[in-house]
Amino acid sequence: MPHQIRLATAKDYSKVMEIWESSVKATHDFLSDKDFDYFKEAIPRDYLPNLEVYLISEDGKAAGFASVAEGNLEMLFIHNDLRGKGYGKLLYEFMKQTTGLTKVDVNEQNPQAIGFYEKLGFKKIGRSEKDGSGKDYPLIHMSL
Repeated sequence: MPHQIRLATAKDYSKVMEIWESSVKATHDFLSDKDFDYFKEAIPRDYLPNLEVYLISEDGKAAGFASVAEGNLEMLFIHNDLRGKGYGKLLYEFMKQTTGLTKVDVNEQNPQAIGFYEKLGFKKIGRSEKDGSGKDYPLIHMSL
């Protein structure tokens, strides 16, 4: 699989958000429409400009993206059409080598993601009732 991973620029934000939307609709069925709309606006406005976001693509088609801040995997999303093809693992391994990440917070209501990170060697180390935005979506804190 000839893939490319590079730093995303502001020109890539629409692609990033397309991937985010496809992935979230497939895996975050617990998100209310109101909160989905909130994040859809807040991510490109408040998050992406302040994070180093890496895009993985194959043959020029964006498949997923990830970002790490202070050793914490802030985001890792794969387009729903391309899930299960190894992009998540490739992107994770690249991010681990590049950024030295050791932690990730996962929505408790997203068991697929928890299983994905457990396979990569993460262990559950804690839990919070609310997500990073103060919304009522419990997070599982995981660490390598």
